[in-house]
Amino acid sequence: MTLIVRDPDFHEPTGEDDCTVFSYFCQAHDRFYQREACGEGPHLVALHCEEHGPESMWPQPHTLLLPEGFAPPLSKAQLGWLQAEWDAATS
Repeated sequence: MTLIVRDPDFHEPTGEDDCTVFSYFCQAHDRFYQREACGEGPHLVALHCEEHGPESMWPQPHTLLLPEGFAPPLSKAQLGWLQAEWDAATS
C-alpha cells in the first residue's frame, strides 16, 4: 500500500478548516479503502475529507527521519510543525 501524503491537486489543510469527517480512498481501485478490502493489487491511498475531497495530510513526527523522501517535498510549514511535534515528543 502506498499512502499519498501530499499532492499539488489535493486540498491543503489550514488551521482554519473545521473538517471532521475523514476516510481513506484508494485511487488505484476508485473506491474507499478499508484494510485492503477495496480490491486486489497495489493500493494508492489518499486521505479523503467529506467537505474538500482528496486532502494533503500532515505527516507524523517520525517522517523527520526521511524528510527528503517526499515528492513533492514537504512544505516549510509542514517541516516546522513536524520539528515542533518532534521536539515536544522527545523533551
